[in-house]
Amino acid sequence: MAWGQKRANKFDWLVGITWGLVAAGLLVLPPLAGALFSGEPLSQYLSLQPSTLYVEHPPFSWPVFILLSLLILTCILPLFYRLMSVTGGPAPQQFSFPWWGWLGIALITLNWLLAWTDFDTTSDWQRYTFTPLWLGYILLINALTVKRSGSCLLLKQPGKFILLFPASILFWWFFEYLNHFVHNWYYIGPPISTVTRVLTASLSFSTVLPAVMSTVCWMATFSRMNHAYTNYWKLRISCPRLLAILGLTASTLSLFALGAWPDSLYPLVWVSPLIVLLSLQVLAGKQTVFSSMQKGDWRPFSLPALASLQCGFFWEMWNYGAAAPWKYNIPYVDRFHIFEMPLLGYAGYFPFGLECILVASLLDIEVHKGSSTSHTS
Repeated sequence: MAWGQKRANKFDWLVGITWGLVAAGLLVLPPLAGALFSGEPLSQYLSLQPSTLYVEHPPFSWPVFILLSLLILTCILPLFYRLMSVTGGPAPQQFSFPWWGWLGIALITLNWLLAWTDFDTTSDWQRYTFTPLWLGYILLINALTVKRSGSCLLLKQPGKFILLFPASILFWWFFEYLNHFVHNWYYIGPPISTVTRVLTASLSFSTVLPAVMSTVCWMATFSRMNHAYTNYWKLRISCPRLLAILGLTASTLSLFALGAWPDSLYPLVWVSPLIVLLSLQVLAGKQTVFSSMQKGDWRPFSLPALASLQCGFFWEMWNYGAAAPWKYNIPYVDRFHIFEMPLLGYAGYFPFGLECILVASLLDIEVHKGSSTSHTS
């Protein structure tokens, strides 16, 4: 029995490694092939540091703006309408606010002030405020979750929570890789060495997944969220493997097209990787984090999308006054800015949140279960 179990575990490990390699190949290689198809030199896409390059894109276009606005509203309005159409439950038991929550508040306050100050004596430190600022957010949002529910992601799954930090580094470096094709954002600031840039960028990137997933956990303490999305529309899929094959084909081709025609297809940066990973999971015979939607439980879909939008607001707000910010340069829709981000750019946070929870699910992290009856609005 022990031998059979060990053999099964080894087989599962090999399957996991194979799945990861196939996923990496399908995510990384098609954009390079598309760029090669368009005649671009590949060396410019293989940089090991965040983009600091401004690229001239097509100007603002009202027809494109209106068309994308209608498409985005069609996708997100049902989400918000459902949330507004339900009521919350009774007030829950209140728990003590943990001491480390005050540490989070202190980190946010200190680094926010330091990041936005104009004093020359602190300018050398301003570029390093992003990571402690977001560590403060992570501590605070987990403390607020403890206050509402008595526990949080940090306390429930500390080992897996710590793994989110290195996973987040790889996760966001992948999007920096895709940005070398589309050039939708770029970084400015005083010159620093390549090693320093890569190290400080990696530290900043490490906070992305912990921040989003901690926010999902906090949102799951609100009964309005759970009532809205627990008994929702049941998504019936009669031929999941066929749909996965079609989705994998379309998303792989779309990543190829992203490399070949980036100015026209740049929104696929946020959509295609999600479809690739979901399709591979289905074809491998695995349950996905969104499988519960077949039973009407849309929390794994809705909560990460909304949590990502909340984190996105703070990312953009804290970036706006920073000494070494990132800037946006988005074809056709670069107008009506909220902070540095153009209005329609915020739509990218919805699929990005789904990618966050998908990656977290690969680490066996779940934050939405067991919350539907015990919390308030």
